[in-house]
Amino acid sequence: MRNSQSLITVSLLFSSVVALISAKISSNRYSKWQTLSGNAPLVVARGGFSGLLPDSSENAYQFAVSTSLLNLISWCDVQLTKDGAGICFPDVRLDIASDIDRFFPNKSRTYIVDGDSKQGWFSVDYTLHDLKNISLKQAIYSRTDGFDKNLLPILEVRKVAEIAKPSSLWLNIQHDSFFSQHNLSMRNFVISVSRSVVVDYISSPEVNFLRSIQARFRRCSTKLILQFLGQDDIEPSINQTYSSLLKNLTFIKTFASGILIPKNYVWPVDHSQYLQPHTSVVLDAHEEGLEVFASGFANDATFAYNYSYDPVAEYISFIDNGNFSVDGVLSDFPNTPSAAIDCFSHMGHKEALEAKLLIISSEGASGDYPGCTDLAYTRAVSSNVDVLDCPVQMTKDGIPICLGSINLMDRTTVDQSSFSNLSTDVPELGTGNGIFTFNLNWSELRRLTPAISNPWSNFTLYRNPKFRNSGKLMSFSDFLALAKYSPSVSGVLISIEHAAYLAGKQGLNVVDVVLKSLNEAGYNDQTIKKVMIQSTDSSVLEKFKEKRNYELVYMVNENIRDVQKSTIMKIKEFAKSVVISKNSVYPADKAFLTSTSDVVPKLQACNLSVYVQLFSNEFASQAWDFFADAYLEINTYVNAIGINGLVTDFPATAAKYRRNRCLGYKDIPPYMRSVQPGELFNFMVSAPPAEAPYPVLLDGDVVEPPLPPVAAKHLAAGSKNGSPAASTRTYLCSVSLLLSAIMLS
Repeated sequence: MRNSQSLITVSLLFSSVVALISAKISSNRYSKWQTLSGNAPLVVARGGFSGLLPDSSENAYQFAVSTSLLNLISWCDVQLTKDGAGICFPDVRLDIASDIDRFFPNKSRTYIVDGDSKQGWFSVDYTLHDLKNISLKQAIYSRTDGFDKNLLPILEVRKVAEIAKPSSLWLNIQHDSFFSQHNLSMRNFVISVSRSVVVDYISSPEVNFLRSIQARFRRCSTKLILQFLGQDDIEPSINQTYSSLLKNLTFIKTFASGILIPKNYVWPVDHSQYLQPHTSVVLDAHEEGLEVFASGFANDATFAYNYSYDPVAEYISFIDNGNFSVDGVLSDFPNTPSAAIDCFSHMGHKEALEAKLLIISSEGASGDYPGCTDLAYTRAVSSNVDVLDCPVQMTKDGIPICLGSINLMDRTTVDQSSFSNLSTDVPELGTGNGIFTFNLNWSELRRLTPAISNPWSNFTLYRNPKFRNSGKLMSFSDFLALAKYSPSVSGVLISIEHAAYLAGKQGLNVVDVVLKSLNEAGYNDQTIKKVMIQSTDSSVLEKFKEKRNYELVYMVNENIRDVQKSTIMKIKEFAKSVVISKNSVYPADKAFLTSTSDVVPKLQACNLSVYVQLFSNEFASQAWDFFADAYLEINTYVNAIGINGLVTDFPATAAKYRRNRCLGYKDIPPYMRSVQPGELFNFMVSAPPAEAPYPVLLDGDVVEPPLPPVAAKHLAAGSKNGSPAASTRTYLCSVSLLLSAIMLS
């Protein structure tokens, strides 16, 4: 018990890390910001919307301006060509983000750049005329290459200012020393371009370059910013490490008005990628009158596990933590910090709900902890989930438990235990080799170590690794007690699968056991908590029809493009609502949304509520159209389609979405507008080849034969100690302590 309570305490501490960061913030959106000026932080779009479109391309700059705050700053990494022209390009090596190697094969060169030997196609070897046919491409392989065939040209600095028409332009001068070695003057270029283009910010990691242009820009509005590289890196012009430079902010103030620092200068992370206490760098710089811009933000990049793959939470920790705010952020996805500033900042826990949406958990908060454990459920409750779910499985001795899979190998470390020899294949379950819940008694199973699910591990996206085996598995009766005594939880969703196999082959009557447990837990004698019974098997839902106060939920377990009217009428005979996949609402090809189906409006027109699954925070779970932003994805399903609810393994994100103030604006800003399927194809020369369409849901797909009679093998209810009533009595004390902790969090 002590160990379990300790883990619950750890869960609450982890789940509230970002909340604690923001503990002192005001709920008044007009509160003065803790930036140097007192104004809202700025968003700087690195190379335009480079998280999606080729960096520094015309499309990237235009798209950034159209999807972000009005005062967006467009960032240009300046490189010089052989004839001294200034171009916007993310690297001094042109092959990094263009197809130059196709036009000039075997022209790779090797140069020393800031002390490092680099090989590639360098801008200093080509005139602007040489580059006229070169096209930009995506530089990061994990991002889509769908826009690489657009023949987007390399842009001059003046052209960027003309095309994007940003409210502000930021020129970043990365390698002044390198260009000087090739008899090219970055100073002369910057001064020259500033005569015809309004340049609001100029940054460089080289002190002497900034000092060389200081006099020219002293009397204009252009701000000079010292860019910091890694703390152990050597600044090339004065031969000091950046960590030592950081200790001399008074010196920096003599030639610059601000600093641009990697985000880990503000919030360091340990070797396991967990947050450490924030530094004093922002407060120290503000004390010296220096603005602070933080870099390194991208929705699809690795960041601290504390943020649960929620980039908005990361931005909030930099701009609205109650202690300080950086003056701006440099991002590849400028729409997300725009939303963080305008929609989610200064948000208290009691903000009014701006969207009507039922939030249903998936194995609790299984994005943060092993699913269906006390920690996952505690996290879901503290995240203000509406409906707490339990996928019911049966043990060998007839005890119902909550677990996301009937195969213990999917959710526990059973294959590393003394039960590993029980592995077998059950063709009826379609899971391959496994060790199943009905192979072990509850007394054996409850001692197993849970394992967190990592559905996106092929993208090296792992969930909360420090706690990947934390928490305790829960019996169904324990789950019901927790949900019943959690004031913020409005209902429970009980999912039942494999009922026919369990009855006919294992002698386990999961339907009767669930009904009995609900009755003993007092759910049949109350109207406060909603009871939802979900299954992909219509014959299971038929067994619950006499319970008229239950909401029966039919889950469609495949992607569909349409549903027949007669099929909807069949569903209405045994269900009140339907769960469908995200792709059944917005079909996708190669992770691009192609269209909108009629499935949701057809079901709703027949008075069936529609819930959609599965919403996750990891960028890999979302179509490219959502810009790796979970809030934009949720908003599109809610506002454009009008779904009744969603199923999510990160309920805190959905709960925060409902409270964002932008939904209450008369004019919804672009960073919170619904996505239009197919819109991204406008940025492509040709759309991806079409995949085979999803099937139509037919009558025969939803009608199942009646459940078989229960075999005589396991008619006994199980041991006295494992009975639902006994388990509930022993659990009430710990539930009381758990709920007290939640209320205090």
